[in-house]
Amino acid sequence: MENEEIVAVSQINDEFSLISLFFRADIVVKLVILILFAASIYSWTIIIHKIRLFRTLSKKSKEFETEFWSGRSLKDISSSVATLEESPIKYVFEEAVEEIEKSNKSSEKKIDTLIDRINRKIDAAIDFQNEKMSEYFSYLATIGATTPFIGLFGTVWGIMNSFQSIAISRNTSLAVVAPGIAEALFATALGLLAAIPAVIAYNIFTSQVNDENARMYRFKEHFNIIFSRGLSS
Repeated sequence: MENEEIVAVSQINDEFSLISLFFRADIVVKLVILILFAASIYSWTIIIHKIRLFRTLSKKSKEFETEFWSGRSLKDISSSVATLEESPIKYVFEEAVEEIEKSNKSSEKKIDTLIDRINRKIDAAIDFQNEKMSEYFSYLATIGATTPFIGLFGTVWGIMNSFQSIAISRNTSLAVVAPGIAEALFATALGLLAAIPAVIAYNIFTSQVNDENARMYRFKEHFNIIFSRGLSS
């Protein structure tokens, strides 16, 4: 008797395993599950890439700031940071220095227009770096916003199939509706599984981009101060 109960429980577990639920599901529910699974994989690919990126950028930016806040002249700083790895703040610095060097080669040297050009060049460089750091954010936002509704669609469709099974078999037993409901809930779970990490990652990464953006604008102000001090000396 106990062996029969164990076998029955084992059969039920096999019947309601994730693989069994997928293969037994309606073609529409299968399509929903595949879409959600693909969205989850793509989301995690972006998340892992961005985690590595921001971890590296934070380290590189701190290395640059150590050199920049050393109190030396812009020329000395430019020489010392040349060997550092690329970072958003270093890119902004190099763009500003490049504009200064171009202006030094020009026969027309007006301080006011030079400062204006440098500020424009820095602003353009900051915008460019923000765009680079924010790459793929729209995909995370889209996945986080849409996958719960895609999962909900699969849930509604699965429940509709369950009611159809009741109507066809004229049997209201739980055994008749349980498989369809399980498939429906499986779609809901996958939708949330794809959405929750995407939303959390989007918020965290947006905060990190804002931190880097603030770091670059802080640098801009101090760069202008150092450059103006050099002009007046």
